[in-house]
Amino acid sequence: MSVSAVAADRSVCAPLPVLGRDVRVPLVTGGEVDYAALDYAASAPALQRVWDDVAAYAPYYGSVHRGAGYLSQLSTDLFENSRRTIEEFLGCGAEDQVIFTRSTTDSLNLLASVLPQDTRVFVFETEHHASLLPWEQRTDVAVTYLNAPRTPQQAVDTLEKALAEREPYGPALVCVTGASNVTGELWPVRDLAAAAHAHGARIVLDAAQLAPHHPVDIAELDVDWVAFSGHKLYAPFGAGVLAGRADWLQDAAPYLAGGGASRKVSRRADGGVDVEWHTTAARHEAGSPNVIGAYAIASACRALSEAGFEGLIAREQALITRVREGLAEVPEVNVLSLFGDDAARVGVLSFVVEGWNSSHFAAALSAEYGIGVRDGLFCAHPLVRTLLGSEPQEPGECGAPDSAPGERSLNAIRVSFGAGTPDEHVDRFVRAVKELVTEGARWNYRTEAGRCVPAV
Repeated sequence: MSVSAVAADRSVCAPLPVLGRDVRVPLVTGGEVDYAALDYAASAPALQRVWDDVAAYAPYYGSVHRGAGYLSQLSTDLFENSRRTIEEFLGCGAEDQVIFTRSTTDSLNLLASVLPQDTRVFVFETEHHASLLPWEQRTDVAVTYLNAPRTPQQAVDTLEKALAEREPYGPALVCVTGASNVTGELWPVRDLAAAAHAHGARIVLDAAQLAPHHPVDIAELDVDWVAFSGHKLYAPFGAGVLAGRADWLQDAAPYLAGGGASRKVSRRADGGVDVEWHTTAARHEAGSPNVIGAYAIASACRALSEAGFEGLIAREQALITRVREGLAEVPEVNVLSLFGDDAARVGVLSFVVEGWNSSHFAAALSAEYGIGVRDGLFCAHPLVRTLLGSEPQEPGECGAPDSAPGERSLNAIRVSFGAGTPDEHVDRFVRAVKELVTEGARWNYRTEAGRCVPAV
């Protein structure tokens, strides 16, 4: 059996087929409806193609790299071929490495662990916690948090100024998102990379929200590293990727110590052990690797590339327009934005509704319309708090998050979609927002374990 044959003779349609598209969910008002998954920014559903590829391989699963048996050899080939597929998907150079991790968070923590001593890290307060927090774990690394910019050019200017003023002049790293997980707005990655390199700094791109929607090419964007997660790229099988320059990765101690990362281990006369570590990607992949997760990511990369990003982007932009125009017809809705209405964005929008706590509104969307969205601060607390600085929330309402004495409760609603989203899901969402605002909820809700849920 040839595992690669599984991908043959597949047609691509719009929207791309995903798992869960036929799932029926109950409504509190009676009956059932097809579930509208509009929380892609948290975890996108698996592409049907990815699921089929994984299912076809599963009976042939085996340990990798050292097994002599047929299944081990096949699994090793599949694992390393997956790495090559991802290298092509990201436009990696010959000297770059693709390291398999658990997630974007894991990838950025790995990078944080290999930074040279006394590196200065520059990161905007607008980042997801995955790219905002890992650097603080290093006591020998200094972190500079940059204020939220209000235009793409201001982002570049802010970074230029901070890099120019850094003292002492030593190793530096800039960490920036490609697309905001709160507003969906695209960041000027190439311009930020140029600014970083002009001042002797390196740059890592958090592409968790960008890669599912746009092509990500390391050479074209001129970034040093890219990090992303399979579960946002229609491959929710517990794997992520860190790809890019090898030197800092080769020079640092392994992220985890154990089998696979070590090339040779021997006892010393004094009773200790000497270890020779790999200099390849294996150096930071200790333990039995997640072969299925790696293969799933590679399958998703192939599926998106074959479908063609140009068509996927065009369709997604049409959905974005429908959502934005629909929400614009509701005066009580305020869509959150850093860069303004004309900013380029992916299929991620956050908003608040006047007179509603966001948790209550999200609960009503789910219980009464079968629509799954996200509410809260989206693991980007500084950014959302900045965007909601002047937005009142109803205190004590159902599901309102806890706040300190004297502080207002802050949370928002996020709707997100992508290559697998049917038009009907977007249309139902817009209709539901209008009905809830004009007619109110048709059900009573209560707070349970910090969540707003239908009262029974």
